[in-house]
Amino acid sequence: MQSTETPVETSAAPRWNRFDTSWTIGLFGTAVGAGILFLPINAGLGGLWPLLIATVLIWPMTYFSHRALSRMVCASPNPNQDITGVVREYFGETAGRVVTVLYFLAIYPIVLIYGVGITNTVESLMVNQLGLDPWPRWLLSGVLVLAMSAVMVGGKKVMLVVTQWLVYPLIAVLFAVTLLLIPQWSFDGFGALPAPGDFAMSLWLMIPVLVFAFNHSPAISQFSVSLRERYGAGSVQKASSILRITAVLLVVFTMGFVWSCVLALGPEGLQEAKEANLPVLSHLANVMGLPLIAWLGPAVAITAIASSFFGHWLGAAEGATAIVRTMVDPRQKRLSDRGITIGVSVFLIVTTWLAGVLNPSILALIESLAGPVIAAVLYLMPMYAIHRVPALARFRGKASNVFVVIAGVVAVGGILISLFR
Repeated sequence: MQSTETPVETSAAPRWNRFDTSWTIGLFGTAVGAGILFLPINAGLGGLWPLLIATVLIWPMTYFSHRALSRMVCASPNPNQDITGVVREYFGETAGRVVTVLYFLAIYPIVLIYGVGITNTVESLMVNQLGLDPWPRWLLSGVLVLAMSAVMVGGKKVMLVVTQWLVYPLIAVLFAVTLLLIPQWSFDGFGALPAPGDFAMSLWLMIPVLVFAFNHSPAISQFSVSLRERYGAGSVQKASSILRITAVLLVVFTMGFVWSCVLALGPEGLQEAKEANLPVLSHLANVMGLPLIAWLGPAVAITAIASSFFGHWLGAAEGATAIVRTMVDPRQKRLSDRGITIGVSVFLIVTTWLAGVLNPSILALIESLAGPVIAAVLYLMPMYAIHRVPALARFRGKASNVFVVIAGVVAVGGILISLFR
């Protein structure tokens, strides 16, 4: 989103306005996608007590990590650089290229996840709620991926407008579903407080899924660039304000929804949802026997996946473009910006469509592909930059930095443990 106003060159954050609200909703929409719809499954299977501790930890984890990543961009001496340019500026060309590849790998698998998630959700809706014969998977996935991609081809401004149309109803419906499930709550089957070792292991393995579910880092780069263009030096403080509110909204609506789903389904229902490779709401719609949930469930799932797809497309396209620029055409003489944009868009559309057709396990993709790199890029890289790069020296010496490093190490360790168990 380009601003026509003169940047505010001051360290004070200006009053809250519609521009800030649009980005708050955009960041919320980026996070509320496959993560929230699959989070109750893994989080609930870990037990209620680890879930309680995770609920307490997730706000500071989300806010401090995304704030640090945004500061890397906002505090750059070159206000026109996105995250891929900033890391080359901070770490040098070689290290910058490595980080750019990691950044792409942290986001691109999630775009593929949404190709699978949207296809499975709409197919389940057609069969279970509408009573229709399902379309051939290649056709259904192709239509859905093209429809979501068309919004991104329209540009960032179109994406923010469409995201707001989707997210406001999504917030309302998420809250409604949370309340509607209360009569179905049951604590049976979860058992007593587990042994300390089992408790710690369950919490440790839950952290990577939480990191993914609350992750809106793919949109942080363009968010920070937009703030820098509009607010100048005030962008750092403004970003903190927007990210703080975004994190509060995510915790209130996401964890409220997670607790309601977990208590309504119980351990056996959560295991069935995991085996069906369906978002938890689609599974609820199929098994609860509540007519309103039967329709609201798939609607929330489709809306959440679509809104989150947009933000992750931004990050994946940004990373892919930087890889082409720095590794294929470093002198920027052979390929035009338009040619690269078209090529990257075609690549994302085709591969997301193929993922939707092949239908790999979504939770396996989260655990093995997206999780490790997200944790490293979101939690550890900004902390390394803050303690090494002179332009970020003013952010050193904070207790929150130590917390983010510990959370990042725990998240990466939890992912590695889950992979080799």
